Amino acid sequence: MINKEQRVGIFVDVQNLYYSARYLYNSKVDFKEILNLALRGRRLVRAIAYTISADMKDEVSFFKALETIGFEVKSKDLQVFHTGGKKGDWDVGIAIDSIEIAPRLDVIVIVSGDGDYVPLVEHLRRVHGCKVEAMSFGKSSSLSLKNAVDEFLDLDKSPRFLINPQDYHNKQHKKGFLQKILPRKEEIKLTPIQQAILEDKPIISENKEEILEKLEEIKIKTKEEKNKKIKKKTIKRKKK
Repeated sequence: MINKEQRVGIFVDVQNLYYSARYLYNSKVDFKEILNLALRGRRLVRAIAYTISADMKDEVSFFKALETIGFEVKSKDLQVFHTGGKKGDWDVGIAIDSIEIAPRLDVIVIVSGDGDYVPLVEHLRRVHGCKVEAMSFGKSSSLSLKNAVDEFLDLDKSPRFLINPQDYHNKQHKKGFLQKILPRKEEIKLTPIQQAILEDKPIISENKEEILEKLEEIKIKTKEEKNKKIKKKTIKRKKK
């Protein structure tokens, strides 16, 4: 049950949410709805949105929109290294801010699915006695984070957290695709990742490259099985 008198601090990892929505649903996040769900009628103390500035189009207007909604916006530049690598995250910043504000809060809401926040969650609960909630798209969220928090709010459950979602109502597209290319289950032994994708369940692995590799393996094995069946049919015809 929600206690309306609870003091709440909301810390939003904007990049994490942005890329999850784009990857899963080819859509953008409705941060107003995110704020409403995180707060749930309780007393707001701070709501901070952590962003990365990369000189993108409409970046300034996006930051202003976040402020209009009710967020305090913190931004830092994307780091570009001489090797060509890029880095932009707020893990440490979110940890420092939440620990500093924790004595004035009853509930801390981390809006991210990143497993790197698990040590922070454990610290906030153990040292400050705060209830810690996490919000993110379940399919791209860390299982360890889900298990560490007091409550996990899965944004996959409703399209209201997305702006003009293109793929939300086609959530079965992965399942349908695999059903077309896979023979009966008994013909191929599936890994946990393959089985999760086939059954449209949350994928525990956080490695996207691993998932793509597994999909490719399925395609190759399926092609081999089809070729075997074709050869068998050809041999039978020749015998006749």
